Amino acid sequence: MSAQPVNTGAPPDHVSIEIDGRQTFVPKGSMIIQAADRMGVAIPRFCYHEKLPIAANCRMCMVEVEMGGRPMPKPQPACATPVADGMKIFTQSQRALSAQRNVMEFLLINHPLDCPICDQGGECELQDLSMGYGRSVSRFVERKRTIPDEDLGPLVATEMTRCIQCTRCIRVMSEVAGTYELGGMERGERLQIGTYVGKPLMSELSGNVIDVCPVGALTNKPFRFKARAWELIARESIGYHDALGSNLWLHTRRGEVLRTVPRDNEAVNECWLSDRDRYSHEGLYADDRAKLPMVRKNGKLVETSWTEALAFVAENLRKASGELATLVAPMTSSEEGFLLARLVRGLGSDSIDHRLRVQDFSDAPRAGAFETRFADIEKSGAVLLIGCNPRHEIPLLNHRLAKAAKGGAQVFSINPVDIDATYRLAGQRVLAPSAMLDAVLGLARIAADSGNAASPQLAGELGKVDADASLRDWISKLAAAGKSVVILGESAVQHAEAAWLRAAARHIARATDSDYNEIPVGANAIGLSAAGVLPQGEGLDAAAMLARMPRNLISYQAEAEDFASPSAFKHACSSAQFHLHIGAYASAGVRGTAHAVLPIGLLPEIDASLTNLDGTVQTVAAGAKLPGEARPGWKVLRALGSALALEGFGFNEIAELRAHMVAPAAAAPAAHALVRRRPESRAGTLQRIARTGIYRADAVLRRAPALNAHPLNRGPCVILNPDDAKRFGIAAGEHVRVEQSNLVVHIDPAVAAGAALVESGYSETAALPAMGAALGIARTGA
Repeated sequence: MSAQPVNTGAPPDHVSIEIDGRQTFVPKGSMIIQAADRMGVAIPRFCYHEKLPIAANCRMCMVEVEMGGRPMPKPQPACATPVADGMKIFTQSQRALSAQRNVMEFLLINHPLDCPICDQGGECELQDLSMGYGRSVSRFVERKRTIPDEDLGPLVATEMTRCIQCTRCIRVMSEVAGTYELGGMERGERLQIGTYVGKPLMSELSGNVIDVCPVGALTNKPFRFKARAWELIARESIGYHDALGSNLWLHTRRGEVLRTVPRDNEAVNECWLSDRDRYSHEGLYADDRAKLPMVRKNGKLVETSWTEALAFVAENLRKASGELATLVAPMTSSEEGFLLARLVRGLGSDSIDHRLRVQDFSDAPRAGAFETRFADIEKSGAVLLIGCNPRHEIPLLNHRLAKAAKGGAQVFSINPVDIDATYRLAGQRVLAPSAMLDAVLGLARIAADSGNAASPQLAGELGKVDADASLRDWISKLAAAGKSVVILGESAVQHAEAAWLRAAARHIARATDSDYNEIPVGANAIGLSAAGVLPQGEGLDAAAMLARMPRNLISYQAEAEDFASPSAFKHACSSAQFHLHIGAYASAGVRGTAHAVLPIGLLPEIDASLTNLDGTVQTVAAGAKLPGEARPGWKVLRALGSALALEGFGFNEIAELRAHMVAPAAAAPAAHALVRRRPESRAGTLQRIARTGIYRADAVLRRAPALNAHPLNRGPCVILNPDDAKRFGIAAGEHVRVEQSNLVVHIDPAVAAGAALVESGYSETAALPAMGAALGIARTGA
């Protein structure tokens, strides 16, 4: 008779197992290590990670297994052994412990005794487990092997002699980053992890290899030798460089942020973090950080006290008489946005806006939450990307899309630049900005021709376009997917005819029963919209303010590089009778035009709330020390409102402010009739693609040294399609005249023919026109 117990009372699709004498029910297909983790039973491991494919190559998780009353001949790896009904597992038996200790001895044979100088010391998995499973004296007397280090770039430091070949880093790069940049070379004792060709890691998620490395082989290069783990205090915070709002920990010492690591949140970033959220904290300590209030006296900005600065600003704002324009960086917190809007309207102005990179305001665009929950994007059956490069805009959105593609989703893309997807695209069109709009309108016409009527205004335009028959399959697959999504990205939102792109994309989504999702431009665009940081009534939008040359101007955390037209902002600042800059940095541009500078804190340094693309309000407390005399923005605005004797500024605590945060219910500017605005066309010109550089999106990123040294940060240059380069007779590496700028040429077939990619976010390209404008290019002979 079998000794196997009868499975009684197990839920459907579960099996009954026993671990160290404790019975439990676990889902079929689970691995032993997963069942043990659910029960709180500790099994040592190095290669296993719950988010990565199973490798079973470290063998540290060996356990004794019994089936049907008979023990298996050898200990089994808990990470790769599926549970079965009636299975008994012993994690603390003599056989299990002996196997684990033997594996530990083998791992330590070649591992160097670097603990006193290793950055991983104090938080090293090998160090922890060797205390419980290692021998006090090594029996190995031969020479230890060594492995030469490879330069993986400015973000990840290597000491590969410490590597124990768990291959977690390889699996992170292939499964999460999707770039397959790391791999194993040689076999056995000669096995080495590297890039094969000795080049820097080019992924925007490369820093995650640091988190998963169980030893000190891969560490945080900017953090190297700065502090020990036990010296650091962990503070909860969120990322503020895109609309996802990744959850993270700030590791601080004496109020200074020394490193950033991910904080688990399955609905947002899982356990991963983009490189820009991980390394941007270096920008907090830039040389041009504003630390004291400044006012202009006798033509020069001079540092002063808060009392004098507030009195000076209040006196000048009283003279504004409603002739005031306010431009707000979209990473500003909701509390600051709410008080700023109240202050501006208290002064009689409705001209306030955070949509700095937008050109087309004809449909009164307002940032809104995704119709698809972010975590559910990976469950999509079909995806249409319009003007969206997820790897650059929201790196962890690309990871979700990759998981959807692995599950069988069809992903289609219409973009001015090949998005270099880390998954197979079912269809792609790489087109110049004007042709991109024609293609999207063509898709909308196909959707309309299939029986889904468009709005009269859109229908009139659809009748003028010729639909590409090859795109018909895209519409049918979106409609048949069951769960499909349409995602509008930066190149669409910043397009000169963005309103048409939105109208067409919404029609495609409605006709195919897809969710419509528009990526907000800025970390808190949704929160600022809800807080009233938008023009109301007769108020002007950002572009109209700059065109009118306001007499009085407030720039809140905004710099010229944050605008669709940096030159227009610079001109507006220099021509204003009074320019107040409230921000964290006193750049050369600010010092040249501002009449007063009020220094404030950035998100890691203040209590704040931001609203992410799911519409979730995420609130965090200050995690770092403010520099000098800088103050939280909401406190500065409260003091300024009081100095101006305005009502509604009597808040002593931020909790009181949050309790009163209801934006005024005034009417927003009405949307205008959509009219096609054909881009300017001149002979010998190319349409500009003004994609924001991945590490140039805001003031903090532009000042982070490690990110600016990364190869993805190409620097100011013009990138041409090979056909256009040949037509102009230009070779890679040449210097050319692009309108008023002198730029070096790169040649890349990823750029659409008829267009030139000149990334925004650089002072050297600030004089160039906005997205879609004609660029004259001429050889300089340099």
